[in-house]
Amino acid sequence: MKRKVLVLTIAIAFLLAAPLANAQDGTTSASMVVDQESLMNAAAEDGSWILIIEQDLSVDEEIVLAGEHTNRDEVDRKLALYEQDSERNVTARYTLEAPRITVKSPNTRFQSGTFVGDVYVESNNFALRDFTVEGNVYFANEEAKNTFTISNGAMVTGSLE
Repeated sequence: MKRKVLVLTIAIAFLLAAPLANAQDGTTSASMVVDQESLMNAAAEDGSWILIIEQDLSVDEEIVLAGEHTNRDEVDRKLALYEQDSERNVTARYTLEAPRITVKSPNTRFQSGTFVGDVYVESNNFALRDFTVEGNVYFANEEAKNTFTISNGAMVTGSLE
């Protein structure tokens, strides 16, 4: 009888602890975005540090990248509009279209794809890497503008204001 109670107690403890062990930390997990709803959830303050979109996607409302997220214990946020192979070579690029996207998360980068719409930057260290913005980029203040970087052939077809 004692043995059954012990086994039952261990089983209950395991079941209670399993959700904690399997719960994903919203600041360190990745989100595969497949539609407007999953995009908005991933972009939210309690969303994920990386938003991975592996298809062209068009949404009809503003996207807001909010919250402070971490990747490997560093503040980081990434919008990834591409697929890659096992050696991290980009194998396909995708387009995200929306009326606008507002970047409130610090250290956000858009990488290897295209955004069609205007970008409003309210945080520091925004970066474009191998990325095209078909629209304008507006900065909320001089510090946000002064910490902006553009690299690896990235470009903005509109103005930087």
